[in-house]
Amino acid sequence: MTVVTRFAPSPTGILHVGNVRTALHNWLWTRKHGGRFLLRIDDTDLERSKEEYVDAIRADLGWLGFDIDGEERQSARFALYEAEFAKLKAAGRVYACYETPEELDIRRKILLSRGLPPVYERKAADSPVPEGVAPHWRFRLDHDAAIEWVDMVRGAQHFEPKTMSDPVVLRADGSWLYLLPSVIDDIAMGITHVVRGEDHVSNTATQIQMFAALGATPPAFAHEALLVGTEGKLSKRLGSLGMASLRDEGIEPIALAALLARLGTSDPVEPVTSLAPLIEGIDFARFGRAPARFDEGELALLNQKILHHTDHAAVADRLPVAIDAARWNAIRPNLMTVAEAAEWVAVFDGAFTPAAADEADRPVLTAAAAAAPAIDWSADPWHALTGAVKEATGAKGRALFLPLRRALTGRDHGPDMGELLPLIDKDQAVARLSAA
Repeated sequence: MTVVTRFAPSPTGILHVGNVRTALHNWLWTRKHGGRFLLRIDDTDLERSKEEYVDAIRADLGWLGFDIDGEERQSARFALYEAEFAKLKAAGRVYACYETPEELDIRRKILLSRGLPPVYERKAADSPVPEGVAPHWRFRLDHDAAIEWVDMVRGAQHFEPKTMSDPVVLRADGSWLYLLPSVIDDIAMGITHVVRGEDHVSNTATQIQMFAALGATPPAFAHEALLVGTEGKLSKRLGSLGMASLRDEGIEPIALAALLARLGTSDPVEPVTSLAPLIEGIDFARFGRAPARFDEGELALLNQKILHHTDHAAVADRLPVAIDAARWNAIRPNLMTVAEAAEWVAVFDGAFTPAAADEADRPVLTAAAAAAPAIDWSADPWHALTGAVKEATGAKGRALFLPLRRALTGRDHGPDMGELLPLIDKDQAVARLSAA
């Protein structure tokens, strides 16, 4: 069997981290098994769907590194839905209903007031048909066939159709709801695995009967626990945290993928530099039922760790020309984002005047200014410089190293000076020490 998965966003807004987590797990599962990953644009809501969101979805998936093996648009598949709907109608598995939303709401309230579940009550076949009223259509659940499947995350699942309402599949205005077109597409596209959030579990129960009614075997299902924020509940921030905002913050796509791939699993989050180990490690048996906590602080820290292992070639097109491989290797342990590398150009090449030194630091800096011109910059200038200053002044430890770092870089902290100093122009270094 060739594994085929799909990511099916609605183009009514931007992708947020929850959407991306679903896309990621579908993509990883497919790539692990050498299958096909399809993009299905669920644009049946013609009024709210926007082409700009379709373009943004494609761009975000491309930024994340998720290659796509095929794309479908639901808005181009209405003829297929109508043909399959006609089969269900002929088989008596869909039926017309004429209640207004107000009537349905009143009936639900009556049932609840009696302590009964608010399940839709089917009308008798000979019920009068209101004149001039367009019906909406419901799928008729088979009350005698218990619904069961083994979920790849949640394990054995069991639903009693008698406790469920027959779902509306086609509105009175002729527009489709999600459930039936999704099943029709999954059959036509040969989907073998559906990976989505646990909020779809009850939808799956209904759709399993739809697959059977259309003569198809359902795919395997994996329902993941939903993401929550650090405060322990669903966060509005998570629902609006799009890829553009993460890019603006300097988050690397591999950092987001590395975090989302492992959230909710028993596996540790690790600073990987490619998607390969995430593909190898995807296993729905290792996913838990507890909510998966998404922490932006954890993402930022992971982003930093990944940069510390990232080769120059992977980021060269986003770096200033002055930051070559040697300079990148020197500064990357001190970067939170790639954009911060630009701040180091002045340290390497710029002519700047250090801040005025403390009086107690002047002997160290005076000795350094005197010793620096004679030092061989191609060897180990930092240890030669500190050795000469220590011999001249007796200074050591912080009293020796901090004044020199401040004078040479303008910073109290930074990369190892033994690696950094040879990359700074000697004339600039001598001038800085003299100015300090």
